[in-house]
Amino acid sequence: MKLTFKKLDPRAIIPSRATSGSAGLDLCACLDAPVTIEAGEIKMIPLGITAEPDREDIALLIYPRSGLSSKYGVSLANCVGVVDSDYRGAWFVPLINHGKEPFTVEHGMRIAQLIPTSILMPEIEVSDQLSETERGAGGFGSSGI
Repeated sequence: MKLTFKKLDPRAIIPSRATSGSAGLDLCACLDAPVTIEAGEIKMIPLGITAEPDREDIALLIYPRSGLSSKYGVSLANCVGVVDSDYRGAWFVPLINHGKEPFTVEHGMRIAQLIPTSILMPEIEVSDQLSETERGAGGFGSSGI
């Protein structure tokens, strides 16, 4: 699979892996000036890029960076971001500060990670009946703790 990036800002940093074994490509903030996120606040951080996968059955999933989350309480406001294969607009990351202190994002800071993922494109069918299972309609907690 090939993923082609386009810089929308000449200062943008093309995503890359920190190590050869890293699952995610680091996504870096592309800022004119530092952005401070107060405790409990959400800010949209621009990346200055867009991308195009060479296949339609790919979702570009954006995850938090574990170091920012565990050390500072800074994570993604939407838990996991989804960039559809046909989206060509500018990328932003909604960061939320769950910590107790303000957190400042600076230009070039690694703020999230991108993991391209194959997705299934199901054929949709509508029916009045589904097959029976042992679990049935048992919902949250029905299988125990």
